[in-house]
Amino acid sequence: MSWVANVMISVDAADGANVEALSEWLRTDAPRRAQPEVRGVGFLKLLSSPETNHWGGWKHPECEVWAGALNHADLDALKQRVSEMPWREPNLVQLLVMDQEEGFFRMWMIRSGELRQFAPLEPHEEDEGFYLG
Repeated sequence: MSWVANVMISVDAADGANVEALSEWLRTDAPRRAQPEVRGVGFLKLLSSPETNHWGGWKHPECEVWAGALNHADLDALKQRVSEMPWREPNLVQLLVMDQEEGFFRMWMIRSGELRQFAPLEPHEEDEGFYLG
């Protein structure tokens, strides 16, 4: 049985190599949520490449967006890894995660050197401010 988490990350073009390294970590070393001794949960693919642009519209995207469907990923370990990466433009990093059985993506951004959530915890929250850091 699988447990899928949909993951997207948007970064500045200068940080493409960091996302490639993150993707390789996901493929080979990332721990699984219920079996941390088992490594590897999937990988990320660049969706916004001019060569393989999967986006609609007549123009090429002006951002780098990577995505993947991860299996049994320890999402806390993923967030920790993203927060520790040597990003060249950390304030432009946006991590979006929709775990299995969730109906919307949660978004994290790096501010003051910390990865902070900038989306509601539940889809029906009444709070007008979405920063949850």
